[in-house]
Amino acid sequence: MKLMKYGMLAALLICLSAAAQDVHYNYDRQADFSSYRTYRWETIRGGAVEDQITDQNIRQIVDDEMASKGFRKVETNPDLLVGYQAALGREKQLNGWGAGPRFGGMGTVTTSTITTGKLVVDLYDPARKQLVWRGDVEKALNPSKDPDKNYKRLQSALAKLFKNYPPKEKK
Repeated sequence: MKLMKYGMLAALLICLSAAAQDVHYNYDRQADFSSYRTYRWETIRGGAVEDQITDQNIRQIVDDEMASKGFRKVETNPDLLVGYQAALGREKQLNGWGAGPRFGGMGTVTTSTITTGKLVVDLYDPARKQLVWRGDVEKALNPSKDPDKNYKRLQSALAKLFKNYPPKEKK
């Protein structure tokens, strides 16, 4: 009975880790992030998603995140240019419980192929012609049959990503 409980716990942890969104960011340590207050969208050639609705969703959610940070979207003379790149890929996911030498090799394990998406958001300083902040989140885009679930996943991913903007000064 204990063996079965540990097997189910292990399976749950595997599923939870597979669903986690990995967030990474980097920034220009010479940039004065307090001076940036306005932005304009810039399309990165070959980087945007081909689906117009997903493109609109990404832009709207980023606009919301930028507004929550005190930014104002402008058409001329922006402090920052914002662009994104998206990529969809496929990976194997293991599903099962009780497999491996610890459990005597018994149990059930199956694999499935899932579509995963990485989203990269870049912030450029046009005056310096310099990338000043880049963040990426994996598993932000994952097409499924439920558009509301997709939108919420994207909102969650971008909220996690923009938690890291502006970067905190290390002392």
